[in-house]
Amino acid sequence: MKIGLRVPPCAALPELAEFVREVEAAGFDEAWLPDSQLLWRDVFATAAVAGMATSRLTLGTAVTNVVTRHPAVVASAARTVAEAAPGRFVLGLGVGNSSVGPVGLAPSRQAELRSGIAVIRDLLAGQDVGFPGVKAKLRDPMTVPLHVAASGPRNLRLAGEVADGAILLSGVSREPLTAALSAVRSGADSAGRAPVPVTVSAFCRVTDDVERDARELKPICLGIASNGGTASLARAGISVRVPERLPQAYPDLVHAESWPAAIEACDPYVSDEAVLAFAREFCLFGTIAEIRGRLREVAGFGVASILLQHIGSYDLPRALLGVAGG
Repeated sequence: MKIGLRVPPCAALPELAEFVREVEAAGFDEAWLPDSQLLWRDVFATAAVAGMATSRLTLGTAVTNVVTRHPAVVASAARTVAEAAPGRFVLGLGVGNSSVGPVGLAPSRQAELRSGIAVIRDLLAGQDVGFPGVKAKLRDPMTVPLHVAASGPRNLRLAGEVADGAILLSGVSREPLTAALSAVRSGADSAGRAPVPVTVSAFCRVTDDVERDARELKPICLGIASNGGTASLARAGISVRVPERLPQAYPDLVHAESWPAAIEACDPYVSDEAVLAFAREFCLFGTIAEIRGRLREVAGFGVASILLQHIGSYDLPRALLGVAGG
């Protein structure tokens, strides 16, 4: 199983280039860059710089979308990054979330996502594509693997049906993870395809006191619960009270600029006991030895890679560099 690290483009490009070199040197296999145009540097520009700064590391978008970016723009950008990192770039696509909300747009529905995937695929394959009133094609096309990020069963099946891989937002809890894997396989089976490789995303923190540090996960836990995850949490014995309106945070709860304020705002809805169970069940919180042990368990599910995320959006995950070694 490969190990990847989420690297938010939150610093100047020279610093980001140096950091991805450190990620590669630390033994990670992959670096995944999120896309939110008002929060971070442009994901494709950053990925191109990262590709030229490294020689082995696989780079991916986790994830871009077809709402703020036209599918033709995505195809061109993906082709360009693939030239900067030959054979090492993966295009991750999703519904939008933190990209679309801050500019008053809605996440894409499945039909829009499916259509966008088809256009991007055809353009990258050098085929003519019909747009309103015209046909066009991409000059100098290049094959790029396309992975779909999903949490709900319909988009999980879509990933298995049409994508080259799936990025699961289910964490590492056994029951939700096996259910998500089953949905991806179901999509592949329905399309008569072989199973696609799966990347599992999980929040990670190196700590010798999980009980003390679990509290920082409260905005994440409430964010997952409010996005249709209450049933998965309940199956693990985690009870979260979702309010009619989420606590206000800029730009949103999961990417709050003031994390301590976001934690405090979530206290009425996520108890200390619930978030501790969330840290131990869904996330990778513990010593490096404990985290590596959990990683071996996850590998036993047959996933292709795991994507480690730190808490926070505006600093680089330096504290996780030691997880991949050994």
